[in-house]
Amino acid sequence: MIDNFSTVLKEAEFISECMLDKKALDIVVIDVHDLTTLTDIFVICTSESQPQTKAIADHISRKMRSKGLKALHLEGYENLDWVLIDYANIVVHIFSQESRKFYDMERLWADGKIVNIKDIT
Repeated sequence: MIDNFSTVLKEAEFISECMLDKKALDIVVIDVHDLTTLTDIFVICTSESQPQTKAIADHISRKMRSKGLKALHLEGYENLDWVLIDYANIVVHIFSQESRKFYDMERLWADGKIVNIKDIT
């Protein structure tokens, strides 16, 4: 668990970079810390295939573990349509294109603040 919110934002940026490493699409970071006690940040991306979803999830998990941060929970890895990786303060969502449209997290969490990763550094 990460205690400092600016550190949480830096980790969200790191996760976004990991997604980009594996060619994820439509990466969005949503600050929800004022809206829910579930987490502080959602990092969302779209994958074009199940192998790509697996590669993105594995890459994020490996890179975060190398920083000493282990996921509390991993869900959806069996079917690779929507993979959720829970790091307590950050919840990562890797969607197939169809699931991203169906669940529409940006609409669901429209009261959250979209974080511009370029503004973090």
